[in-house]
Amino acid sequence: MIEVTLRRVHTIAVLDVSGNIDIDASVFIEKVGWCLENGYKDVLCNLAEVNFVDYAGLSVLAIGYKNALNHKARMKLVNIAPHIRKIFCLVYLDKVFEIYETEESALKSFEEDRVISEIQKKQLRRRFKRLPLDIEIQFKPKSKDTEFVRGKVLNISAVGLLVFADKASPLGEILHLKLTLLPQPGLIEVDGKVAWLVQKELQPQLYPAMGIEFYHMDSLTQKRIVEFVDRNLPLNCSSE
Repeated sequence: MIEVTLRRVHTIAVLDVSGNIDIDASVFIEKVGWCLENGYKDVLCNLAEVNFVDYAGLSVLAIGYKNALNHKARMKLVNIAPHIRKIFCLVYLDKVFEIYETEESALKSFEEDRVISEIQKKQLRRRFKRLPLDIEIQFKPKSKDTEFVRGKVLNISAVGLLVFADKASPLGEILHLKLTLLPQPGLIEVDGKVAWLVQKELQPQLYPAMGIEFYHMDSLTQKRIVEFVDRNLPLNCSSE
């Protein structure tokens, strides 16, 4: 048996889920759909009171997530019990969903997403000039102790870059990035969040590239990148 109750935190729909998420959990899909149809762009699913999730339940969650994507909305998860988290890891859904340990951190992440979105909408011409590049970059998940993976930077702006690699990282994953911009500023180490993935059917020549937005970058580093882009752009290059 599953119960889903809705509460609102600012503009975010928080769904408190309790019970079992299984083949009989269609009410979850319905509740997510109701939120999306009623204008919510941010949906946070609190699973603190969920006791059991089977493979059919994972499909239920995935359907809700896909529905959110189709509405250009965001759906994230919080407070997942360790035994349920293991199931997510087994089927790699921990790479698909953004999962947070606390409601506070999850709510904050929505605000960060909105800030990035608002910056993009403003289309500040100077800050959003994109410089085509073909330089090496190294990256790895910030939360894991793994080896760096190599890729190619295809373009860079003050707020992010387009990276081509053998395999793209999941949407929403935070990466630690290392690249060198010559002759200056030289080595740059920043964090970035995977914001979008190139679709193979739309841009096969770029697949599997990924758009990475700088994450919690300090103003000095951003200033150095802006200066690098401005210094190397052709005079007739247009802004995005």
